[in-house]
Amino acid sequence: MLMDRDKLQLSKEEMKAYGYSIVDAVVEHFETQDKKLPLASATREEMDSLFLEEAPEQSSDPQEVLDFVIEKVMKKSAIVSHPKFYSFVPGPSNYISAMSDTLATGFNVFSGGWAQSPPAAELEIVTISWLLKIFGLPVKKGGGIFTSGGSMANLTAIVTARRVMCGENFANAVIYLSDQAHSSNIKALRIIGFTREQIRLIPTDSEFKFSTIKLKSAISRDRLEGYNPFCVIATAGTTNTGTVDPLEAISKICKEEKLWFHIDGAYGGAAILAKNGKQLLKGVSKADSLTVDPHKWFFQPYEMGCLLIRNHKYLKSTFVEKPEYLRDIEGNESEINFYDHGVQLTRRFRALKFYMSLKTFGLKAFRNAITYNIVIAEKTEKLLRKSKKWEVVSPATLAIINFRYNPIGENFSEKELDNLNQKISGKVTASGEAQLVTTILNKQVVLRMCLINPRTKFEDVKATLSLCEGFANELLASKGKS
Repeated sequence: MLMDRDKLQLSKEEMKAYGYSIVDAVVEHFETQDKKLPLASATREEMDSLFLEEAPEQSSDPQEVLDFVIEKVMKKSAIVSHPKFYSFVPGPSNYISAMSDTLATGFNVFSGGWAQSPPAAELEIVTISWLLKIFGLPVKKGGGIFTSGGSMANLTAIVTARRVMCGENFANAVIYLSDQAHSSNIKALRIIGFTREQIRLIPTDSEFKFSTIKLKSAISRDRLEGYNPFCVIATAGTTNTGTVDPLEAISKICKEEKLWFHIDGAYGGAAILAKNGKQLLKGVSKADSLTVDPHKWFFQPYEMGCLLIRNHKYLKSTFVEKPEYLRDIEGNESEINFYDHGVQLTRRFRALKFYMSLKTFGLKAFRNAITYNIVIAEKTEKLLRKSKKWEVVSPATLAIINFRYNPIGENFSEKELDNLNQKISGKVTASGEAQLVTTILNKQVVLRMCLINPRTKFEDVKATLSLCEGFANELLASKGKS
């Protein structure tokens, strides 16, 4: 039997051949990605010329469509798991989790309620419990939910905190976060109806940490002015610098002031597995809610974020709805329906990839990979500090380091240095050899490396820095400077 177009299905032989082609392409990608350029670029016109067409009325050969997609889509996209993809937060991923996602999608498992897939719900309960234990949160009373990413996890946390602390009336509620907090928190607050006047951005100190002195002052002032402080968002691993806020000190303030304590650990939370990261995260167990992002430093494919919470009942009391069409599948209290714990009703089976990769590789392998990432960033800092050409602007913290080209003995203005480093980044990106972009620290343009890929070698870093120096020499020569 060949492809039955009207039933949207292939024959058994066709499905096998098609599946083997996809697995072959994924394996080839994992095996050869370090030999390819990490970047891809194209104009809208170029993309339109390839893809823009009317929806096809007639069928096409499945293998031809697949070959086209592999060549023109998959191989023309940035490789965020490439050893020289240093920018934003790379996505190292792993093959076991990628195949697990294929299983979850192939079986089309509905992971919203217990009745549709008890194993899917159970594996989410189990893996959430693993994470609760890792972060020192109460396993029996605590809970959580896997989300599409850190943005949705932060949104879920803020909605829960608002419900628990403010009830239905949040007109005078105010929330506190630092100027280095992730933008997803601001976006979440706007989505759920908070005005700018209700959001307090507290300046960070010289080390880019949440200033507890300024936090205390802001809370006192707001109470005197009739506002209702209800939540503080601290960060465990800021995106810019990897900085961890003073979690223990903030937790004490929250306890004294009776505020909800949310920690955004989407980037840095996983560092708790490493000895050289655990100390930095001291106080994380004091959180009322905690965001972690397995698709970052737990090496999972996109999309997978996670919200952990000290008391799982708060999620259900915030999100539960009981429409008539779900009344026959409620189950008992121990059978968790995860659609009652978050925004989504229909949910993909995200827990499977986390479960299978941890079962396959073991927690020790994850621990070693994270430790390696922190160490390679520290080695990079030492290398930069030994050079007369580089200035470290923010030291290696949780595998992130910020630096700029600023040769000793040269008399550059700040504007010239900013322009030079911006152009170095542009040259590196244009070459396609590495993804290395800038950020702003202390009003300076700096280069930022995020080194969470366990397959990035120190030789990759040194080669990239040499590339940067070569471009710097070219730029300076063109300006008549040595």
